[in-house]
Amino acid sequence: MSDDRTGAHRAQAVRAVEVSRVAAVQRLFGLEARGELTSGHVRLVAQALGKSERTVWRWLAAARAEGRLDRMPAGRFTVTAEVRQLLALWGGNASRVHAELVERARKDPERPKVPSLATLHRAIRRDLTAGERAGLRQGEKARRAHDVFAKRPPTHRNVVWESDHKRVPVQVDVEGELVCPWVTWFIDCATKVIVGVAVTPHAPSRDAVLAALRSAIDRRPPYGPAGGLPAAIRVDRGKEFLCRTVTGAMGAFAVAVIDLPAYTPHLKGTVEALNDAVEEMHFVLLPRYTHRPKLTGGRPADPDAPALAFASFVSGLLDWVRWWNSEHRPDALGGRTPLQAWAADPTPVADVPAEQLAGFALEDDGRERTITTHGVRWHRRDYIADWMVGHTGTRAVRHLPHHDDLIEVFDTTGAHLGSAYLADAATGEQIRALKAARTAAARRLRADLKAAEKLRRDRFKAQTVAAPATRSRTPTHSEAAGELDEAGRSGRRTLARPDLIPHTPAPEHWARPIDPSSTEQEKDRHSDTN
Repeated sequence: MSDDRTGAHRAQAVRAVEVSRVAAVQRLFGLEARGELTSGHVRLVAQALGKSERTVWRWLAAARAEGRLDRMPAGRFTVTAEVRQLLALWGGNASRVHAELVERARKDPERPKVPSLATLHRAIRRDLTAGERAGLRQGEKARRAHDVFAKRPPTHRNVVWESDHKRVPVQVDVEGELVCPWVTWFIDCATKVIVGVAVTPHAPSRDAVLAALRSAIDRRPPYGPAGGLPAAIRVDRGKEFLCRTVTGAMGAFAVAVIDLPAYTPHLKGTVEALNDAVEEMHFVLLPRYTHRPKLTGGRPADPDAPALAFASFVSGLLDWVRWWNSEHRPDALGGRTPLQAWAADPTPVADVPAEQLAGFALEDDGRERTITTHGVRWHRRDYIADWMVGHTGTRAVRHLPHHDDLIEVFDTTGAHLGSAYLADAATGEQIRALKAARTAAARRLRADLKAAEKLRRDRFKAQTVAAPATRSRTPTHSEAAGELDEAGRSGRRTLARPDLIPHTPAPEHWARPIDPSSTEQEKDRHSDTN
């Protein structure tokens, strides 16, 4: 390390002298052109740069003869396209690149002389940036770590929101199964306030986005006070965000959905910083955090740690969101909390009336239903509500995607009449039993398929010398014959058709079974006949 620092300091000193030389020679050359140059000027320059007067006169002579102000460049090795390709091939290993160049020069004597390994190292450090070296060693993600990104200019509240999905690295209990939930949220870029959040125990789809959007737009309790309609929303090519329902719902309010290029997290840095903050401030403290340091073999330190119930996890996350909005003081807000920054912003807020939010992001299939004594029939199921009493006629039914337990009913003019609930919903015990039965069936099928794959798979012995692959277990003649015979019998069973030729009536002299429900006289007659 000390040698590297000494070399770096020496290089900096050389560069400083070169810069001073150019400035000094330009000054002396100008004095000479005007006839004002004296030996005293040359002496001052020599003393300032730590050079002899003869050296300074030589610099001036080179400027007159060649028009050159700095030193003549010495012939040195530079990084070529071939070296860059070899660095990418060997993952940035300069020693392996040097060995490859030596081997190529040995096979082709006409190639240029290969520099020493130290010269190659110096050329790589000099000609390639830190980002290029990291990219050749570890790829594009490592190269981007050395990029410089400018900040967007400050704006006002609701000018633009950013949204993202975040897979939570915490295992929670969902009906007896350990899963990692997902968080979908919207954050205001100007005030850093989280305006909407939704949590799902599975990978989110458009229903999670719509739920988070609705909670972000609606400022009535239990939501708000931040929210309203933004001017634009930035997303990163998420198909759930850009689906027809979301773009249509936001387009109806003249809100632009900005589709950012893929793999550009720096273009939505506000929500990316929120993703990092919630993991460092909240998720890391929860039980069964999956990014916690592991023991030998990748084993967790406490594999039997109790998992949070899904409801408890959601409650804790919402408490953290409230803390972030009302107590956390980001540096960018000058000591204020996000809600304080929101309240201090005089920008007008565009609210959506409650009657318009009733139909927000709803879908329909284009058909109209009639309210009957059984309620509304939709997707072969009945939906009822108390407000339906006394109402008859044709109505339009709309619903939230992936939410078939609740539908919204509108009349033919588009006025919202109310919500309707599934009339005959399964109980929690029935749902759990049905899920267990489905899981058991899937587990049995998976076991059967794995067993079949084991029979189909060939395994080979580990080789220590160059030789053809050898199977780890060769079947005997009797084993192969038995398997083939079983396969033939199975094929014949599938081809059998027992109902192809109908059975003829049994002969009269055959003994027949006694019917248990027959009388004693019929039993005696039957025994006499037999």
